Amino acid sequence: MARESKDRQLSSLKIDPNLRGSQNNKKRIVWIISIPLAVVIILFSITYRGRTVAVKTATVQTFNPGQGLTVLNASGYVTPRQRATVAAKITGLVVEILVEEGMHVKAGQVLARLDEADAGVRLAAARADFDVATSRINELEVTLADNNRDLIRAQELFKQKITSNENLDKARFALDRTASQLFRMREEVRAAKTRVQMAQQDLDNCIIKAPFAGIVVSKDAQVGEMVSPISAGGGFTRTGITTIVDMNSLEIEVDVNEAYIANITAGQKVVATLDSYPDWNIPAYVRTLIPTADRQKATVKVRIAFEELDKRILPDMGIRVAFKSQEPFPGSGVPAVIVPKTSVIDDDDKTFVFVFSGDTVEKRAVTAGKTIGGSVEVLSGISAGEKVVIDGLENLNDGQKVVAD
Repeated sequence: MARESKDRQLSSLKIDPNLRGSQNNKKRIVWIISIPLAVVIILFSITYRGRTVAVKTATVQTFNPGQGLTVLNASGYVTPRQRATVAAKITGLVVEILVEEGMHVKAGQVLARLDEADAGVRLAAARADFDVATSRINELEVTLADNNRDLIRAQELFKQKITSNENLDKARFALDRTASQLFRMREEVRAAKTRVQMAQQDLDNCIIKAPFAGIVVSKDAQVGEMVSPISAGGGFTRTGITTIVDMNSLEIEVDVNEAYIANITAGQKVVATLDSYPDWNIPAYVRTLIPTADRQKATVKVRIAFEELDKRILPDMGIRVAFKSQEPFPGSGVPAVIVPKTSVIDDDDKTFVFVFSGDTVEKRAVTAGKTIGGSVEVLSGISAGEKVVIDGLENLNDGQKVVAD
């Protein structure tokens, strides 16, 4: 009896086969749902991390004690104050061009020549008219002298009552007529001389000269083409021959949002960085603020002069500028590493920045110091010269591919 009781107890502990099948089905359903979900999550993570995001970057700078803080950043272009597209004053055929791109020219140097055949013919004709008018003056002067002697003789004869008053009047009339003809001919000589000067000017206009010293940056016409100051031939006629830039007049031109223009004054210190040389900090200063605003862009144009020009600075280069404050950067006298405030992320009592390198970003922990204006002092974790992302940080992940603007 005892043995049968134990067997019944053991049999009661066995799992019902129907229940065992139900539990297996539940596990199978969980696995069926979990595996695709995991695949989707992995694919989404790979796709999200692998997509390329456009970002803006800034170079980490080192500020020495006493140097002003950056109060505003802007971008613009290198532009010359003195640039000229040299054109002909007359319509003509280009027969010679004496310059090439990159050539240094002096003020008054001959750049090109136009066909001067027509101008030469007009000058010769004007000179011939001038010579004829001049010779006619000589004849009239001789005639005037004869008429003057005839009048004196007639007056003497009239006093002696040898001739009549009519002959005296004729002598006076002849003298007056010759004097009038001489006056008119002298006016014609002056007009002929003016026509000679005009023809000579037309001939001189066939020689194109440099208006100032500079460098030729483009050749806009070729030998055999027609040039005209008014483009008389439509698209087949050039208006310019060459473009010259005075490299000593290079400066920076930037558009500053009118909301921040109060932070800029004439003479203010500026640090400029060419896009072509991102590690080269160029000292500059604000030369002038153009006293008008662009109502469409809501900007004010600011012109910045370089403290010292360099041959690496070329017209139309892209450039970034940092306007400095007048107050010195506070500190212990040790150079400080500074990053823009917009590049710093505070997360769980830790500070991070996204460092741009190659085509990816690295989320790096840094130790932040003082925050002054739009800059943050970094005590450790990053070095001057590296680049940090300054916008769109919420869309970035460590190791994500990016492209810098």
